[in-house]
Amino acid sequence: MVSPLVRFGTSTWTYEGWKGQVYLKDYPKGTFTKRCLSEYWQFFYNGSPLFRTVGNDSTFYRPPTSQQLRAYRDQMPEWVEMCFKVWEEITVPVFAPHPRYGVKAGKTNPRFLDAQLFKDLVLTPFREAQFQDCAGPFLFEFQRHDLSIAEFCSKLDSFFGELPDEFKYAVEIRNAGLLGPEYRKVLEAHGVAHMYNHWSYMPALAEQHKRMQGTFTAPFTVLRLLTPLKMSYADAKKRAAPYTKIVAELPEMRRDTVALIRQSIAQAKPAYVLVNNRSEGNAPKTIQGLVEMLRAAGPFRHG
Repeated sequence: MVSPLVRFGTSTWTYEGWKGQVYLKDYPKGTFTKRCLSEYWQFFYNGSPLFRTVGNDSTFYRPPTSQQLRAYRDQMPEWVEMCFKVWEEITVPVFAPHPRYGVKAGKTNPRFLDAQLFKDLVLTPFREAQFQDCAGPFLFEFQRHDLSIAEFCSKLDSFFGELPDEFKYAVEIRNAGLLGPEYRKVLEAHGVAHMYNHWSYMPALAEQHKRMQGTFTAPFTVLRLLTPLKMSYADAKKRAAPYTKIVAELPEMRRDTVALIRQSIAQAKPAYVLVNNRSEGNAPKTIQGLVEMLRAAGPFRHG
């Protein structure tokens, strides 16, 4: 439909609000979230499957088991990939003062960017389930933190220096001040992608790319379209629910996304684009809009 190097998908797939749009089957009570993934891939737009990847947010809270991975794989055609958020025990330097953290709330995380922990508890199940060919980039989401640029980049450098290269990795930051030469240099040295995130308090996608010197740091590109700029997550959620329609288009987000995709494809780098309902209200329709913009922009120039 566009370039085979473009993989569009949604941040996750288990939305009841997509019934009648993406999901047309009747599911017995209590089975929808377990069984709807196979139907997700069957959603066509203009005669072609719209989704060729999908995000998995649940793995932010606990790593998947090999059994869970096999259950996902059984619902995935061979031409698709799933992008997993990395367990927060790896990505949180200090635990927030939140009840769900129990006795750890407010304390420094001794396992922050622990490469051995990541290899043992996150990567091992992927090998056991033989999921390597189905895995898109691992998504390292770093919430806003107080680490200096030097300290954060040093820890990132050490961490990725210990990881195997059989998997793909992408880093999403929420501290705009980290965008720059030091951060860029670390990612590029390890072939790790900067995840372009359209998120409440980050700069626009084009500005992020400018601060990254207008070039990509990995053999692939990752974008996550999450929330409108300058709008909190809570407000974005309230505005978008129940996720059945576009509530307001974000023209700059769409233009920047298309420009980044086209630059990535021109360099023969696959582009993963994960869209959240909270950006415009309905992720499948946002993706359809991006597809139309790409088609209108004309043929891709491949490098």
